[in-house]
Amino acid sequence: MDDDSPDRPVTAFSGVRLIGRGPLAKVAVAIPGWIERNHRSHPVQVFDDATGAIIDLDLRGTAEEIVARLTPEGEPRGRGRPKLGVSSREVTLLPRQWDWLMRQPGGASTTLRRLVDAARKEAIYDIRAAQAAAYKFAAVKVGHHAGFEEAARALFAGDHAAFRKHSIHWWPDVRAHVERLAWRESPTDGGTHRDG
Repeated sequence: MDDDSPDRPVTAFSGVRLIGRGPLAKVAVAIPGWIERNHRSHPVQVFDDATGAIIDLDLRGTAEEIVARLTPEGEPRGRGRPKLGVSSREVTLLPRQWDWLMRQPGGASTTLRRLVDAARKEAIYDIRAAQAAAYKFAAVKVGHHAGFEEAARALFAGDHAAFRKHSIHWWPDVRAHVERLAWRESPTDGGTHRDG
């Protein structure tokens, strides 16, 4: 999954409140409706789960227009299957590996792309990258809060108990999201947007 993919996992906050998470395109098109239903004055921020960085979104127009703007430049979306931007290169494998690949649905190229994407997705959860993403998000939301420095040290030390101790007074959704990023804790909202 490319870093600029509309399918990358993201989390949306209104102020310090979690409002939803899921693939970027799905979250982006849901935000205007959420704002309208909830009459919120806090700006909505969308964070990349892999990096903790804020994603700038243009949420004007229809759902189709919003999604179209998420597509990387040079890859316009049209009808039918999207162009993959494939470059042909040589791959050297053993005969048994070629035999296995050729038996997979979609053939060798499709299977290799799927395997590479799965490995890249798993790499998102590399512990150092996860800690850095959690820190970057926390710095935006609670960088000025009491206990931030101590909690950050605990985060990079991988000391979950110490992190919880020093982040005890953080807003619950912010604290839970930092834990989810750093320690891969399960989301509780099932990827849906929350109203109210």
